[in-house]
Amino acid sequence: MSDKPSFFSELKRRNVYKVAIAYAVVAWLLMQIATQIFPFFEIPNWAVRLVVLLLILGFPVALILAWAFELTPEGIKRADEVAPNESITPRTGRKLIAFTAVVAVIAAGLLAFRFFHPAPAPITAVSTPPAPVAVPAPPTIPEKSIAVLPFENLSDEKANAYFAEGIQDEILTKLASIADLKVISRTSTARYKSKPEDLKTVSQQLGVATVLEGTVQRAADKVRINVQLIDARADTHLWAKSYDRDAKDVFAVESEVSQEIADALQAKLSSGEADALTTAPTRDAAAYDLFLKGEYEEREAESSLKAEPFDRAAAFYNKALDRDPNFALAAARLASSKILRHWFVVRLGKSELAEIKRLADHALALAPNLPDAHIALGNFYYYGQRQYDDALKEFRRALELRPNNVQAQEQIAFIYRRQGRWELALSEMAKCEERDPRNASFVANFGTTYLNLRMWSEAKRAGSRALALDPHNVVGMRAVFLSDLNSGVSLSEAKRTFAGFPPGSTLSNPSMVGNVAAIIGDSTYLYVVERNFAAALQAWSNESSDSGLERSRLAARAAIHVLGGDEASAPDEVAKSRSLVEARVREQPDDIRALTELSWIALAQKRNADALALAQQAAEALPVEKDAQGGPAILAGLAEIQARAGEPGEAVKTLRRLLSIPAGVCISIQRLKIDPVWDPIRNDPGFQQLLAGTEQIGP
Repeated sequence: MSDKPSFFSELKRRNVYKVAIAYAVVAWLLMQIATQIFPFFEIPNWAVRLVVLLLILGFPVALILAWAFELTPEGIKRADEVAPNESITPRTGRKLIAFTAVVAVIAAGLLAFRFFHPAPAPITAVSTPPAPVAVPAPPTIPEKSIAVLPFENLSDEKANAYFAEGIQDEILTKLASIADLKVISRTSTARYKSKPEDLKTVSQQLGVATVLEGTVQRAADKVRINVQLIDARADTHLWAKSYDRDAKDVFAVESEVSQEIADALQAKLSSGEADALTTAPTRDAAAYDLFLKGEYEEREAESSLKAEPFDRAAAFYNKALDRDPNFALAAARLASSKILRHWFVVRLGKSELAEIKRLADHALALAPNLPDAHIALGNFYYYGQRQYDDALKEFRRALELRPNNVQAQEQIAFIYRRQGRWELALSEMAKCEERDPRNASFVANFGTTYLNLRMWSEAKRAGSRALALDPHNVVGMRAVFLSDLNSGVSLSEAKRTFAGFPPGSTLSNPSMVGNVAAIIGDSTYLYVVERNFAAALQAWSNESSDSGLERSRLAARAAIHVLGGDEASAPDEVAKSRSLVEARVREQPDDIRALTELSWIALAQKRNADALALAQQAAEALPVEKDAQGGPAILAGLAEIQARAGEPGEAVKTLRRLLSIPAGVCISIQRLKIDPVWDPIRNDPGFQQLLAGTEQIGP
């Protein structure tokens, strides 16, 4: 029998077992320390993974070393060179056992602490708690909720489409006066077919339990109206009814349908709401027919923001009033149409604005409880006078009279924005979205609000959502484009964004005033940022027979010449633009757009003092304190003129103020870096200091 010890006895003698146990305990303890302590000192996670990997790789190395070497009084020697009486491994083994026991106690204590004190969730870079992992429950749909879908026109004459839309709109308006119902706005329901195939999807998208479908057939003076109320969640019919009436009795049909819906949904009606269901806007059927034609054109006008449909709508409203001078609804809608045309197409003079005020007052005198009359007066105060407190009072009254009146609710939100009450504005806008979830223009205005607050990613999401609803929505395009331009993405990416918009998109309208981008238009502004001034001039090359459009065209070209540094190349063109714009200022001295245009024309003619005076006059006409939405753009225009007219210190001072307030539509640090308008002060120390700073984010 051999005296050579067995392999396993050698493992025991050389403490390999004890080393393995001790290594495992110590390694586990080190792993716990790494995972707990490293994050506290913000050591990256890869360092923790490296420690774990090294400890795993070190395990076989430790076992090999324990087998291959032994401790002797003279130090470490190879195991095969040491006699048994020279080894001190027995004493080392006892010490190793003691050390392992101590480490095991520490590890057990750490394990117990972690068990009874679970680690908190890791701190993230956001100010709100992370969202729960669980899938959120779908929003609850109120039982008493309805969407009135577009009525199908079955008439042989397709020109009667206005009549079918008018019937639908009047029924919806009557239902909107019932506070106990949730009624979806027409702008959202208009995006659906008369009879959608998937009503359950419609129910979820609009947040309603029921929908009303209908058809209208008109022949001469006879009308047939079919309606059916459907539980959209289950796609089951609740009731259906047909009405065969004379055209002059259509008011009664609208009232009957509204009453039956209210009854079917078990809505509680106040006496005032009951009266609203039965009240006819006029007793003259012909006047009402003209009014419906006006409404049809007005919807087109408010969608396109073009002069022609506004003018056609006004003509029909006036004809309706000629037949029935006491037609309060027609007077109110005419007043609103005229003031919207003033704001979005061509600004009116004081006498014309006064006529709109008389028209709104007349409508209110005829029908003090008519919501549309209060909206007309509110629109006059808002768009005609910028008297926001007076406008707010009128819109709130309209909302009291018609609780589902999304138009009034939206205007309240927009007034809060003008007043710089940003959080209230966002809160009111969220309320509007409940009743108008598919309104692209309104969703896009969320984007504009976020742009002002320099919340670029939120602005782009809102703009993109608006474009998903309506690819031609100008406000949505602008939100996406400016969020790209302001957030620091490459200029080529901003160009790709713009190239994806429908051809001919200008991204501008006359309501945008103040800085040079408003004068030349955002689409042309992209050429300027690229310093492609020839392309920018080409964009404004087509002459117009309309004096207002020609005035704007020549003013834009004068500004582009200044930015390109070649203003001396077109003295006759600049002189002509000066003549046209000065005539406008003489006609309307408080026209801010004309004042800012004239300031750039003055720069083109090297009249720097005049340019500064005009820009200052514009800024004083609408200070930020009076209009937190529009004022910053005009103040930015002043900074541009200061930079170009030899006042770098004042320009930097103005810019510093703009960067400290919600003004992201017109000013951001990224825009300062790339916009050639700032080239004259680009090397100024104060301007460079601005570029190194940070922007205010959020309200």
